[in-house]
Amino acid sequence: MKEITRRKFIATATVATGFALAVQPISAEVITTDAKGLVTGAVKIPVKDGEIPAYRAAPATGDNFPIVLVIQEIFGVHEHIQDITRRFAKLGYLAIAPELFIRQGDVTKLSNIDEIRPIVAKVPDAQVLSDLDATVSWAVKSAKGNADKLAITGFCWGGRITWLYAAHNPKVKAGVAWYGRLVGDATELQPKYPVDIASKLTVPILGLYGGKDTGITLDTVEQMRDRLKSSSSKSEIIVYPDAPHAFFADYRPSYREKEAKDGWKRLLAWFKQNGV
Repeated sequence: MKEITRRKFIATATVATGFALAVQPISAEVITTDAKGLVTGAVKIPVKDGEIPAYRAAPATGDNFPIVLVIQEIFGVHEHIQDITRRFAKLGYLAIAPELFIRQGDVTKLSNIDEIRPIVAKVPDAQVLSDLDATVSWAVKSAKGNADKLAITGFCWGGRITWLYAAHNPKVKAGVAWYGRLVGDATELQPKYPVDIASKLTVPILGLYGGKDTGITLDTVEQMRDRLKSSSSKSEIIVYPDAPHAFFADYRPSYREKEAKDGWKRLLAWFKQNGV
């Protein structure tokens, strides 16, 4: 079989349908948001080395929509992430979730998280930040997005990226990071963590974390809070004492309805108070 080039692969890749294989079975508490009154589905985002797929949702009528970048978990842009974009679209936002791992592989088709981790580890932060810049550009030029009303939110892997993109692009008006890792060892592909950019951050970020998260310890949360004190961003971190990691993931056993609903309410208020 002829070897497929990376450029050809990303140009022919599409967003997932359904939930990632690694997250089966799906919880009975899963939230499903319909597409009535919306424009939804897969789109192609032009990037430096071709095109990447993304899922977008927006109101069917109107224009000049505030933009929300929705950043995936480790499981890719599967049904849960797509549903979140529809929730935003129902509220009048243009929400876009680009496939940020697609050059390294389609993680939605892998059945084990241990197969997914090595792929995600190969994703360079510089590539992600560049792809998000391209996504914002596409949203403004091709999807009736308002460049002056740009927000970002991300979950787990995407939570870390939320902090980093806000530092990379000061035009972001507000961000909400859900249980994204704050501290880590620098590598060539991932040279910085949120704690490294906190003191110079200018974009207001709301961090939502779980007190029972075994992967993101409370001492790292306190370290981040301390660094944020010297920034001009007015960022805040909320810790839900009894919540585990991934408490917003309604399709998984980690879901905590009370904390998830409170976090969503806080997100919407945060966007509103910061002009998005």
